[in-house]
Amino acid sequence: MQSTNDILHAVRREWTAFRRPGRLIAMATAALAVVVLGLLYAFGNHASCNGLCAAPPTGPDGDLVHDQFSFMHRDLGENGAITVRLTSMTGTITYPPPHHDQIVPGLVPWAKAGIIIKDGVRQGSSYAALMVTGSHGVRMQYDYRHDIAGSGGGVSVQAPRWLRLTRSGDTITGHESADGERWTKVGTARLPGLPETVQVGLFATSPGDLTLRSVGLGGATEQVRWTQAGGVFDHVGLKGTDAASGWRSDTVGEANTTDWEKKYLAAGAVEKNGTITVTGSGDIAPSGAEDGARPAESTLGGLALALLVVLVVAVRLATSAYRREATGGAPVTRAELAAKATVLAAATFVTGLLALGVVIPVGVAILKGNGIPVLAVSALTEARVVVGTAAALALAAVLALALGALLRRAWIAIPVAVLTILLPYVATSFPLLTDGLSQWLLRVTPAAGFATRQTLVAYPQVTAHYAPSAGYFPLPWWAGVAVLGAYAALLLGLALRRRQAGGTRRSAAWR
Repeated sequence: MQSTNDILHAVRREWTAFRRPGRLIAMATAALAVVVLGLLYAFGNHASCNGLCAAPPTGPDGDLVHDQFSFMHRDLGENGAITVRLTSMTGTITYPPPHHDQIVPGLVPWAKAGIIIKDGVRQGSSYAALMVTGSHGVRMQYDYRHDIAGSGGGVSVQAPRWLRLTRSGDTITGHESADGERWTKVGTARLPGLPETVQVGLFATSPGDLTLRSVGLGGATEQVRWTQAGGVFDHVGLKGTDAASGWRSDTVGEANTTDWEKKYLAAGAVEKNGTITVTGSGDIAPSGAEDGARPAESTLGGLALALLVVLVVAVRLATSAYRREATGGAPVTRAELAAKATVLAAATFVTGLLALGVVIPVGVAILKGNGIPVLAVSALTEARVVVGTAAALALAAVLALALGALLRRAWIAIPVAVLTILLPYVATSFPLLTDGLSQWLLRVTPAAGFATRQTLVAYPQVTAHYAPSAGYFPLPWWAGVAVLGAYAALLLGLALRRRQAGGTRRSAAWR
């Protein structure tokens, strides 16, 4: 049995040996790769606008959002309600230039038509809406992130939908009905700070139609087609509104800005004989990387190169000790191998912590200064990315050390480490492999641990390409770390057990 003093002595000895110029230069190179490549990426990205770039809309919590729709509205006081019957919902999908003449009928799954209570017509303001969607039935959504499911199914003249929103101060309640007599509660939303007078009315919007184009070995890139949705409303009932204010038709966000839109599919609202038809395009939802905004982890382009350097250092740290043993030097003991793993993990973690702690906040600040919208994250999430990714690098280093100890030859262990850790991480970062294969690799290989770098959120109510090549890992960060940690613990345990067995056989042979 090794005493505590023996273990501490072994760690001090290994730390002294680790501080050789070659290893220190390698670790500094890994840190510089993260920082330099990340900052080069940030400096190389600039917004290009005709004139001053407009600031992207942000929601009540400061996050980037989509907020574009056609709105037929009027004033509503602190207490009131709107009730409507939606009798039909139609849509169109349009091919991009130069095929504007290819306009086909159809609703995308998250096309929306319904009623909404909103703090004015400013993009990003607080709201609560009750709607019928293209394929997801009735939904109540509020403040961009929140989504409550109602009944399923669509809408038609034969099967209309009745919708009601009721305001009581800061609280909005949504109900639905099939006949206007028997009502079912869909949900309740509390919108803190809602002013005394808000806007209430009918709306329609439709996000882009996402299609995937095959590239590489089965990978996919995204293409988005312009769409529009329209809803036909009647039996509009209002309580708590100012009758003198009257209806007003507006577009929240930009619409009808091109000659083509004005000619073919202009958005807006029309009232005729008690029926109101609202047509619009856009979305009311959280914004993501698919919209051109950059996540904080976009500054981590140098992480793959840093990982390569760390893997080589780790393997050679193990194999150099066995080379010494093979040439007649002192044998590698369990204490020595454990001390190497401790020192290597600590050195790699600190190196990653320093590099990531610089490149992420500085890179994000540079991107924002260049006019690039960046997805907001909390300080806690940013700390998790920095600390978690540094820990993933450290675990990868321990895993590579264990491979070096088990295989004992650098020319074998380095390729194995690269193929099992680095290659899955890099190959899944690009639209090269099929989404299914990429997700499988990031579930079962050690590369799963780098889910710690993800800040992107997959929202069920937003249609997007939720694949590794778009920055979405299949496992949550803690599960990914567990996979990587299990590999590192298992292989290091095997290497230590092998050392114990080898030491026992040598002792028996000596006796």
